[in-house]
Amino acid sequence: MTDDPTPPGTNAGRSTHIDTTRTHSARIWNYWMGGKDHYPVDRAAGDQVAAFFPEIVDLARTSREFLVRAVTHLAGEAGIRQFLDIGTGMPTADNTHEVAQAVAPESRVVYVDNDPLVLTHARALLVGTPEGATDYVDADLRDPDTILRRAAETLDFDQPVALMLMGILGHIPDEEVLPIVRRLLDALPSGSYLASYDGTNTSEAYNKAIEVGNEQGDVPYLLRSPEEIAARFEGLELLEPGVVPCPLWRPHPVAVGVRRGMDQYCGVARTP
Repeated sequence: MTDDPTPPGTNAGRSTHIDTTRTHSARIWNYWMGGKDHYPVDRAAGDQVAAFFPEIVDLARTSREFLVRAVTHLAGEAGIRQFLDIGTGMPTADNTHEVAQAVAPESRVVYVDNDPLVLTHARALLVGTPEGATDYVDADLRDPDTILRRAAETLDFDQPVALMLMGILGHIPDEEVLPIVRRLLDALPSGSYLASYDGTNTSEAYNKAIEVGNEQGDVPYLLRSPEEIAARFEGLELLEPGVVPCPLWRPHPVAVGVRRGMDQYCGVARTP
């Protein structure tokens, strides 16, 4: 994610040591999703948050389900063959390159993150199809110019790109969110897409859980209103059904029963 004490764009001298005594949001999220890449301190923090808001586990899993549906649509019906996934976190099941290349083996995917533990798992991310390409960029979302420069080594910015900002903008201060999104989108050609989700302040229990979690972690996560999340799609051609809770974005017909994980809003939009 964006847990990097070094100034944005500066990698020289940055330690890749993994401090197992401090929590990290990517590892906690991995724990909630049923992954294996976390430490006791992460599990303790995750359990503390879940004690206030048990539905956090549903949020983690329904957000990944949204990613799968969005990437499947983009690689399939929309014909996108390039993906820039920023703030990817730990590799688990159904990573962006796996979903995209299952639909279109020639898809090219660049992951961006700057966490040392994610770096140690980069090789897992780099296993893609021979027809396509999968790469990893060690960079900070707060430095979009570095991201774009490095991603251009794998992606062709003369062709449409799907920009994936999944659960990462909550780590960015309010005043920086839209400038970062606009800078990234401005570098992409017409016919590109933005796919994004983040947590919303629509539940008192979720608000309290995040407050508790922020006391444990190094980089706070900011919940925002559905309207604030929708603002990042302004000026784009928003796909149906618009900006909605993750479980409601084009759910599979077999998805029935009581819906959970409704306190994260998402959307997919095309650049004109």
